This record gives sequence, structure tokens and C-alpha cells, in this order.
Amino acid sequence: MHASSGVVRSSLLARCPRCGRGALFGGYLSIAPSCANCGLDFAAFDVGDGPAALVILVVGALVCGAALYVEFTWSPPLWVHVLLWAPAIAVLTIFFLRVIKAALLVLQYRHRAGEGRLAE
Repeated sequence: MHASSGVVRSSLLARCPRCGRGALFGGYLSIAPSCANCGLDFAAFDVGDGPAALVILVVGALVCGAALYVEFTWSPPLWVHVLLWAPAIAVLTIFFLRVIKAALLVLQYRHRAGEGRLAE
């Protein structure tokens, strides 16, 4: 399997980056303590605020582009925009936050990213 396809698969399915079987999350957005299948300790990985920043950029670009298209194509009243884009923002944010959080954790594992270390 190609490495990038493993990252995409593990991210979309929220599976362990090492074995591809164990669940990555304990709840919807909370990372499990470890893989139930292979025992990989997920506590060693910290994605921080990266997923939230990426979600803001991705969802913002998608919704703004779609809102501009709708506005310039059909010119609906303001209430139509509210009805369209408020739920879209909520659904896309919830979906992308989980996927991007999983992707960043999988990438940390694949590239052996960790805390900075000083050479001794």
C-alpha cells in the first residue's frame, strides 16, 4: 500500500496509524488512550490547535465560495443564505474537525514527529 493512501484511509476511517484496525477516537473528538488492537500509545501524539485552524480555513473557503456562487447566480434574500449556510457550516465543521485531527495524528506517527530535542 502506498504511504499516502494509508494516511488518507486511516484518517477517513479514524483507525490506528500502525495497524489500521484499532479505533483512533474514544469519543467523537477525543483521542483514545491507546489502540485496542496493537497497543500503540496515542498519548505520545499531540495535534494541538492545528485541526481547528485548518478547519476554519477549509470550511470558510468552501462556504464562502458556495455562498458567492448562490448570491451571484440566484440573488436570494438574506434569510435563504442563513438557512443554507448556518447548517452547512455546522455539519462541515463537525465532519472536517474529526478527519483533520485524525490526519494530523496519523502524519505525526508516519513522520515520527515529536517534541523538539537538543543534541547532546
